[in-house]
Amino acid sequence: MTTATPGGRDRRPGEHGDLLDPLCPTRRLLDRLGTKWTSMTVKVLAEQAPGELRFAELRRRIPGISQKMLSVTLHGLVRDGLAARRVEPTVPPAVHYRLTGLGLSLEGPLSALRVWAETNMAEIDRNNRLVDESPQV
Repeated sequence: MTTATPGGRDRRPGEHGDLLDPLCPTRRLLDRLGTKWTSMTVKVLAEQAPGELRFAELRRRIPGISQKMLSVTLHGLVRDGLAARRVEPTVPPAVHYRLTGLGLSLEGPLSALRVWAETNMAEIDRNNRLVDESPQV
């Protein structure tokens, strides 16, 4: 069985997607998880797994995130089935979050990306400085 890409080319099952194709699974995932806040939230929730964290505790553990951005990020994770939300009917309501099995499966790939960044960002920063300091032609 083959499926057609928006460009009209047939793709066989198991064939790698085309990042230029808006329907490519990798592109769609990067669109959802490509923000620093999403990866940081997944990391903090993964450190707590299998337990839960309340909204306020998540915010304390993610430096620089605003209440609105954390709310938007968590909403997206819950919507995608990567996190689960539990509300205790107290006044005010206590809202708890945890990663689902699907969300926990992201920890490995995100960890590999962190290792790559820690290994390579110094070189990338050096390259940026060289370009910034070189005479512009």
